Amino acid sequence: MKTTKIIPTFKNEQEEREFWENSDMLDYINGSKVKRVRFSNLKKSTKSISIRLPLDMLDDLKIKANSIDVPYQSFIKMLLQEGLDRKAI
Repeated sequence: MKTTKIIPTFKNEQEEREFWENSDMLDYINGSKVKRVRFSNLKKSTKSISIRLPLDMLDDLKIKANSIDVPYQSFIKMLLQEGLDRKAI
């Protein structure tokens, strides 16, 4: 098993930056102790898009969303996610 090197103490951020630019981080990490973590409270990044829908379809979406007390845009995202989960593509 490969032994890991000890990370030196740095005088300032510039010294540390130069060290890591010229060093292989894998020499300083013991991979056998790595654990998978999940940051479940992080908010996913979103991007606004524009999509054209027939007015009657949009009206139906708004009515159905209102019937379950959900904003219509959130309802559309729910429907899209359901479609992706079914792997209908």
